[in-house]
Parts: sequence; structure tokens; C-alpha cells
Amino acid sequence: MLFSMRLPILGMGLVVAGVAGLTAFEWHDPVNGALAALALILTLARLLVLQLYWRDRPIVDDAQLRHWERRYAIGNYAFALLLAALNINALTIHQPLLHLITVSLVFSFGAGVVSRISIRPVICVVSLLLATVPTAAALAVHAFIPHGAELHSELFAIEALLVAMITALSLQTVAHLYRSAVVHHTAKHDLAQLARYDALTGLPNRLLLRERFRESSLAAAQTETRLAVHFIDLDGFKGINDRHGHPAGDSVLQQVARRLEGIIRADDTVARLGGDEFIVLQTDVGHGDEAEMLARRIIKQLSAPYEVEGEPMRISASVGIAMMPDYGRDLEELLSCADAALYRSKGAGKARVNFCTREDAASARLAAA
Repeated sequence: MLFSMRLPILGMGLVVAGVAGLTAFEWHDPVNGALAALALILTLARLLVLQLYWRDRPIVDDAQLRHWERRYAIGNYAFALLLAALNINALTIHQPLLHLITVSLVFSFGAGVVSRISIRPVICVVSLLLATVPTAAALAVHAFIPHGAELHSELFAIEALLVAMITALSLQTVAHLYRSAVVHHTAKHDLAQLARYDALTGLPNRLLLRERFRESSLAAAQTETRLAVHFIDLDGFKGINDRHGHPAGDSVLQQVARRLEGIIRADDTVARLGGDEFIVLQTDVGHGDEAEMLARRIIKQLSAPYEVEGEPMRISASVGIAMMPDYGRDLEELLSCADAALYRSKGAGKARVNFCTREDAASARLAAA
């Protein structure tokens, strides 16, 4: 958001340089001439920072992001001080129209930073104060300088008060916009969590499983390795629900989820499809024996006793495995194949593991048709 401000930065920089340069030429003012040159240099430097940021994207390291944010902030602070200097110098020229324009530039700058970067309140507030506080102070001091014009002191004092009041209102707006942005992003994050994670166990759901599978399948194609899709079903889980109630069943499912997370590697994924059905996506599989070894570990870990409110409970697990690319490259196809292998595991006495076969794949395609 900070680094998509090319047009506002360019526009404000050219206007400030133009005003300062025109007045320097018309009234032979060297200070405004220097400010005009500085405005152009500063604008080019700020645009260069934006360009370098987009060149280095994507940036995922927090330290690097903070580094780029500091660069942006320094440019903003420098431009705010430039505006304050332009206003202070405009008071020495005694041209009402020029003074009106330079104060308007401060208001425009303040409105811009408040509306666009309030999500970064420190940068926003510091930039606003650097532009407005020196301007208001200069107006207040100028009000006490004797001048022949009528209501000179009174009007400049009122203008100083006006700048101070608008600054205070702008600070309140920054706080409001920041709180609103935090609420918005929090709600957006929560919705994304709900859309991709199972509410009971906190595991990825089918949607996130598809996304992880897509990423993992691309990586497997590049490294010429295989993926293993483990379809897991809990044996005896229905009995827990029937005898002890659904709260006990929910507790067991949560414990199953934590055990599965403790078994898999960082690059693997464990997901819950619903009910007592879980999926483990095993990446970087060189040989089927690796998948079988993981499946047997899963069965052993999930068959260990559980405890719910001090009462021991036991279940077991059956597993069906489908290998990619042996039985397809589509997740749904592999899930169907693994489910067919799982059916054979449960039929053979439960707590078993079976790999998908050509017959399983054929029956899965027939069932899908």
C-alpha cells in the first residue's frame, strides 16, 4: 500500500517545486529557489525508492520489509519538513495569495497521508506533525509582528489556530482509520481461516488441502519425486460417540489431530475431510516403502490409548495409500483411489494399511461415473 503512491508523490512534488520555483523567479528569492530544487531531488529520490522496492519483490523477510518501510518514512518526513520550510519562508514575502497556496499544500499533504497511510500510524502522525506544527508556530509568531494591514495579528492568530485544530482532527481521523483497518484485516484473516481450516481440529480442510497439493505436485514434478496420499479412517470411533457422547468424540478427534501433526514433517500436510476421516499428504517420497513406514507409524500412534475427562478410550486407524503419479495427478482421483484401498484395509480386520491397486483405481473411476 505504501509503495503504490507514485502518482500522488509525483503530483505533489511537481506542484511544490513549481510554486517554489515560480516565486523564486518572480521575487528573486534564493530560499524558494533552493526549496524548488530540493523538492525535485526529493521527489525523484522517493520515486526511486518505490521503483527499487518493486524491483526486489517479493519480499517475505520481516527485517527487509521494515528496512523498506523506514526508507519510505524518511522520504515522507523530509517532504513534510520541506512543506513547513516553504510556508515559513512564504510569510517573509508578504504575498497573501502565495501564503494561501502554501498553506493549502500543507492541508493537501496532510489529507493525503491520513487517507492513504493511516494503516502505518507512526509514519502518518510524524509526517503530519512535521508539516503542520512548524507552520502553525510560524503563523502564531507572525501574528505578533507589527504590520500596517488591518486585523493582521488577529487573522494570522486565527489561521494558526485553524491549522492546529485541523491537525488535531486529522490525528483523530488517523486513529479511527487505523482501528477500522485493523478490524477489517482481522475479520478478513478470520474469514480466510474459516474458509481453509477445520473449526474443530484447526487442521487444513479440503480447500487448503487442494492448494497444498497443487504446490507439492509442482515441486514433485521438478524434483522427480512422488507424493503419497494417505486416507485415514478411525476404527471404533462411532462407538465412542454412541457410548460417551459427541463432546467426548470431539475431544478424541482433537487429540488425533495433534498426534498426526506430531508425526508428519514440516513439508507434509495433515487435513481433516470431515467426521473421522483424515488425510496426510506426504511429499518427497522416493520409494513406496517410505509411505508404508509413515502409515504404520500413524496406525501405531493413533491406536495408543486416549483419555477424556479422566476416562481411558481406545480406537485404532486404517489407512489407504495412493501414490502420485502412479495413479494420477489429480487430487480427487488420488483420494478416491486411496479410499478404495482404505476400504480393503478395514475389511481385512482394521488397523491395516493397503496401497491403491489398478483394481482400486478402476473401481474408484466406476463409482465416480
